[in-house]
Amino acid sequence: MLAGDAGYAHHVIIEDEHHIAFLSKFPTQPGYALVCPKAHVEDLAEGLGEQAYLALQAMVHRLARALKRTFPTERVYVLSLGSQAGNSHLHFHVVPLPPGVPYAQQQYHALMAEHGVLRQGEDEMAAQARRIAEAYAALDQA
Repeated sequence: MLAGDAGYAHHVIIEDEHHIAFLSKFPTQPGYALVCPKAHVEDLAEGLGEQAYLALQAMVHRLARALKRTFPTERVYVLSLGSQAGNSHLHFHVVPLPPGVPYAQQQYHALMAEHGVLRQGEDEMAAQARRIAEAYAALDQA
C-alpha cells in the first residue's frame, strides 16, 4: 500500500505527514487496524529516533481510544509483528477485543487468521473506517 501498489489498497482511517492507520484486509475482529510510518522502517529499536517513535505511538494511542468509542471493547490489543521473510515494514496491530470472548479465545488466538477471518464487504469496511475516523477526530473536541 505504501509502495503505491494499487492492487493492495486498504481502507484508510487516518493519516498525517509521517504515519498512516488503516483497516486490516484480513480482520479477525471488527475494527482490526494497523498503524505504520510512511517511511520504510524495519527496526523499531534502531530504525526510529525517540521523537519519531513517540509520534508513532501517539497515533497508536489515539486510534485505540477511537476504536473503544466505535466498538464494544473489553480490551485493546497492541502489538508489533512482522518478519524479514514476509512483511518487514514496521507496523503495529491495534485490535479491539469484544466483550464476552472466552479466555481461551483471547490474546494471540483472537488475532490469528487460522482461527477465522471476518468476511466483510467493501461497503462495510468503508463504513467502519469512516466511523473510526470520526471517533478519532472527535478526540480533539473531547
